[in-house]
Amino acid sequence: MEQNNLVEIIEDQTKRALWEIKNVIDCVPDELWNKEYCDMPMYKHIYHMLHSLDLWYINPRDTSYIEPDIHEENLNNLDVESYKILSRKDINNYYENIKDKLQNYLLTLSDKQLLEYPNNCEYTKFTLILAQFRHLHTHMGMIMGFIIDDTHLWPNVLGLENPIPKGDYDKYC
Repeated sequence: MEQNNLVEIIEDQTKRALWEIKNVIDCVPDELWNKEYCDMPMYKHIYHMLHSLDLWYINPRDTSYIEPDIHEENLNNLDVESYKILSRKDINNYYENIKDKLQNYLLTLSDKQLLEYPNNCEYTKFTLILAQFRHLHTHMGMIMGFIIDDTHLWPNVLGLENPIPKGDYDKYC
């Protein structure tokens, strides 16, 4: 990994986080997809994590933000019961859209811009990115814990030094 500027570091860490998200999603067995944890189904925990990443990584106050097609009111809220069921395909498509969106965003970002405030937002771009890493990994840890508790299998993570796998790989440690 090049460490010549902050955006390169953020880009690398974002790629690693996105790989880990997809791996964790892939590690959820079908029989756990609808199982409730803390009164909410697994897919809703995943959607909450993804929706926050989608909305908050760039600018939560963006007036042109469009909710994903699969969204309905409170689907992203883990404190409110919702009735829409999301399929693995729904989640995977949403993940791919977010991945593309974040990678494109990072291509346009410079170190100087990290301390700028997005339109209508009270947080700097850097604050938003760091806050999303914190939020993301809180929920990743919860979801991994649900998987480990039910399957006794530990989803693979990359750490700082392991290369991002290409092709076939073992999704569990």
